[in-house]
Amino acid sequence: MTFEDQHLKYLQLALEEAKKCTPTPTAFCVGCVLVSRLSAEPLVMSTGYSRELPGNTHAEANALSKFRSLPQEELCRFDPAASHAEILASADVYTTMEPCSIRTSGLSPCADALIDAQVKRCFIGVGEPDDFVQCEGAQKLASVGIEVVWLKGLEGESLSVARRGH
Repeated sequence: MTFEDQHLKYLQLALEEAKKCTPTPTAFCVGCVLVSRLSAEPLVMSTGYSRELPGNTHAEANALSKFRSLPQEELCRFDPAASHAEILASADVYTTMEPCSIRTSGLSPCADALIDAQVKRCFIGVGEPDDFVQCEGAQKLASVGIEVVWLKGLEGESLSVARRGH
């Protein structure tokens, strides 16, 4: 499997997460996968999708929350000596849509959550269209040194899944 195929595999997994999302006309259906690259083989740390957890939650925030709730003994599979924060600092994020930079609900944007987690890279399936807000999530991430990679090949499917219910 090539490096590019590996990235598309994780984005496809994020798309499967997005498909679990209950559609609504006022929000996108987004999926996210956090991947650790601390060991020889990449390992999925956590997954999330929009509105998975209570409180109008977004995919990236849910994946982060679920990972942070893992007990310390479960972190051994990523690195026996690392903390949640240390593992997150080496994480790759795969998200079907650009992380939000503004929330109409007033909740914290996903780009800010990823910046706070100090993730290493963010692989994005498609940019957020201007349906609800003008998104600058990728710019926000890049401005603090998080590598942003726009994956090619699943843009149409990412957007189609995101807009279910619109």
